[in-house]
Amino acid sequence: MDKLHSILNPADMSAMRFSSFSKLCSVLTLSALSLAAQQANASLITMDTRYSTSSALPTADDYRTTIDQLAAAAPTTGYGSTTLASFDNVSNQSVFGGSSSDIAFRYNVIFSSADSGAWNFRIGPDFGNGGAVFLDGTLMGFKTNDMWWSGSYASTTQDFEFLANLSSGDHLLQIYGLENCCDGNQQAQYLAPGGTAYTSFSSTDGHNPNAVPEPGSLPLILGAGLALAGWQRRFRQQQSSK
Repeated sequence: MDKLHSILNPADMSAMRFSSFSKLCSVLTLSALSLAAQQANASLITMDTRYSTSSALPTADDYRTTIDQLAAAAPTTGYGSTTLASFDNVSNQSVFGGSSSDIAFRYNVIFSSADSGAWNFRIGPDFGNGGAVFLDGTLMGFKTNDMWWSGSYASTTQDFEFLANLSSGDHLLQIYGLENCCDGNQQAQYLAPGGTAYTSFSSTDGHNPNAVPEPGSLPLILGAGLALAGWQRRFRQQQSSK
């Protein structure tokens, strides 16, 4: 456990370039015990919130780097890290019973596509100070305005919507945002190739990452962290070979 703490020490991480490994390892290790209770036939959804009074940031990479650095530290009272059963009606208050203001959000969704094709995505946030979305490390959306979807995708200034042609295999969706007030419910959905309706990412959506082991084989938190780090290495190798 001391070795794991050293890897995730915020002071050490702030001196590193934030590779995709470090981004995933911190959040997935923190939520490994929750993963063990989930069904294997599922997307893996993790949520981190941390205290932040930051205003809107100038670039998408600033959102990613700043919030990754915050998430590398243990959460203070009113914030937390966990896995989600469903990416629907999610807020810091509803998940952690915490603050309704001064929140940095980070979501990671690891999912698998059985076939290559065009996927549509839409994300309904409450990011009063903007946010950014990345898919497999590529920027898909970046806005600095006050974003509040209010349960409707009628205005593209208030949400993130995009299409991506995905190959078969595992993929990583990352969502970052800053909220000053007042922590409304958020959502992330997809429309898979051949689908007819949008579906919220969930623990029963059938898009389980191919390289994540069966939950029953994960030995507590350290073993789970190493197993998921192994998934990330394989994911990067797959991407580099394309």
